[in-house]
Order: sequence, then structure tokens, then C-alpha cells
Amino acid sequence: QVQLVESGGGLVQAGDSLRLGCAASGRPGSRYVVGWFRQAPGKEREFVAAITWTYGSTVYANSVKGRFTISRDNAKNTVYLQMVNLKPEDTAVYYCAARFGIVTVRSSEYTDWGQGTQVTVSS
Repeated sequence: QVQLVESGGGLVQAGDSLRLGCAASGRPGSRYVVGWFRQAPGKEREFVAAITWTYGSTVYANSVKGRFTISRDNAKNTVYLQMVNLKPEDTAVYYCAARFGIVTVRSSEYTDWGQGTQVTVSS
């Protein structure tokens, strides 16, 4: 099991940028996938983006394509989510999650979760 700790949330205005970090304890092995999910009040948790640890392959939700970028720093065991041109509808608690295997957008298939970090975008 890998422990994940998110950082970087906060309150910003529409159009601003923010970078979230997800630090993983230990050294992720091959076939390790890290994903970002978010959950707004009264809504279900939704997939945002994911990255494979070894090759850096990425997948994005349509709602964030072109605005969010997921990346990883292998030396720091950290995955980042760079968010630009934020919109009020991006307001949510953002979670990073991890699993071994292929990339999936289904939250139920991720085994390890961080505690979440709040992102609030004001209009």
C-alpha cells in the first residue's frame, strides 16, 4: 500500500492557475498509475486525469483537456496537476489516487487515496 498526501489547494479567482501535488510514500514500481479525481458538493466523485508512472502516459477528462496538465517527478515520487484558466465549476475537493495496473477512469478501481485538498474558484 502506498500513502498519498495532496498539497496545493486554495481559493483563487476565475482565470487563475493552481498546481496540486501528490506525494507518494515509498518508491512506486512499474505499472503504477496515479490519478486525480474531484468531488463537488452534492455530486459524485469524477475522474480528472491520470498518468502512468513508468512511461508518463496521460489521460484526461474532456472537461479539463487543454486546461489541466498532469505530470510526475520520479525523483520526488510526486505527481502534479497544473490547472490553468480555472472556472467556478472546477470548485471541488481534489483527491489523488493510485493503483497498479492499467489506466482507468473508474474511481472504484483505485486502491490508495489521499485525504483530499480543497480547490475553490470564485467568479
